[in-house]
Amino acid sequence: MPSEKQTAVTYYVGVDVGSASVRAALVDGFGTVLAHAEQPIQVWEPQPDHYEQSSADIWAACCSVTKEVVRGVDASQIRGLGFDATCSLVVVDKQFQPLAVNSEGQNHRNVIMWMDHRAASQVKRINATQHRVLNYVGGAMSVEMQPPKLLWIKENLPESWEKVGYFFDLPDFLSWKATGVTARSLCTVVCKWTYTSDRGVIGADVKGHNLPCENQPITSRVAMICGTSSCHMGVSETPIFVPGVWGPYFSAMVPGLWLNEGGQSATGKLIDHVVRGHVAFPELEAKAAASAHSIYTYLNSHLDLIKKSLPVGFLTVDLHVWPDFHGNRSPLTDLTLKGMVVGLTLSRGLDELALIYLATIQAIALGTRHILEAMQAAGHEITTLFLCGGLSKNPLFVQMHADITGKPVVLSKEVESVLVGAAILGACASGDFASIQEAMAKMGRIGRVVQPNHEHKRFYDKKYEVFLKLVEHQREYRSIMNSL
Repeated sequence: MPSEKQTAVTYYVGVDVGSASVRAALVDGFGTVLAHAEQPIQVWEPQPDHYEQSSADIWAACCSVTKEVVRGVDASQIRGLGFDATCSLVVVDKQFQPLAVNSEGQNHRNVIMWMDHRAASQVKRINATQHRVLNYVGGAMSVEMQPPKLLWIKENLPESWEKVGYFFDLPDFLSWKATGVTARSLCTVVCKWTYTSDRGVIGADVKGHNLPCENQPITSRVAMICGTSSCHMGVSETPIFVPGVWGPYFSAMVPGLWLNEGGQSATGKLIDHVVRGHVAFPELEAKAAASAHSIYTYLNSHLDLIKKSLPVGFLTVDLHVWPDFHGNRSPLTDLTLKGMVVGLTLSRGLDELALIYLATIQAIALGTRHILEAMQAAGHEITTLFLCGGLSKNPLFVQMHADITGKPVVLSKEVESVLVGAAILGACASGDFASIQEAMAKMGRIGRVVQPNHEHKRFYDKKYEVFLKLVEHQREYRSIMNSL
């Protein structure tokens, strides 16, 4: 009997640079993560609203985690490598050596992070020009984009400015380090550098899951990357201009389609800030450790204990949070907005910590609803959310997004779906797939669908009314104070 021809196994590597760590995964052609590694990276905060990193530190971490996940694998079987990273600004001289982005002259600190808000006055002046390019960023540029950061360097660090050879968006810096080619991706130059052109998981096959987006175009879906911050990405066949939402960007995510990107500047970081800053945090930390659970798993179970006969979400009937502790990215595009908490008491125990944690998660989900409503009002037809990133591992976070938006939430089969997305880029680069859409359909597999509880709709509609009143009142009291 003749032997059948054996097909060689092929692998792809995805590398994701987040705000606090670098992760890598070895992924096969079916989107299965076979190996995973993570390494922390350093963040400097020399003064308020200044956040810096080191490109050398980031690249060393990329090399370390990549070597770890490919250990023992025949290099000839690794067909492609893809990078995903935050939209931080990397500054190097003409010899590609790091240049300081700080007044201390520390050259190794040569990255201005996405979350850095030092260029507040610069972005205000840019927006005052009312240049036509602002139409493609929701009507106002964000301080997190690259042009205001460039202007800040020019005006505040003239020595570095004179020596600059190259400015990179972090993903492009990583591809240059890997290949020696300085070509920039269309995604980064369009989305973060305001280049206008005339011409992830979101593409997974949803058959058999009874979703409203089944047999509908990909334009009925919104992908959310939920980590330190959150991004909300929807595509359309024709350009849609959404006030307060970045875009439309042509072919920036899916070739041939226009991308709109909303976002929240602090989500995972906000939850961590609220929980760790509470007086009951040491008690939480001790009890979570004793039960061998993470602090968030423990908080979720504690909420189940105190809810009694109520649905968990209803515990915050008198507790409300406005989540813009780091300004509003979308849809209000107001860098100056602050966080708010209404309904505090003198209680200091674990119950109160659990409640403020719940109210914060609900506020983030209400912010997502605010963004989705802005997109829908402008012409997007959104039926389904696709969540990935660290916060998508938290079942309370996912359920609150389903209940508050009223839309089903799709989770990837692979927990590390952001890394799978990066690997999909590597798979496309290898030529093993005819298009990114084909690679997404093959490698982006659905794991679980979380449906909204429609019986809770009235409660969350009321919470949303309160949510919108909070920002209205904040603007009122600021107007009063500004009249001094």
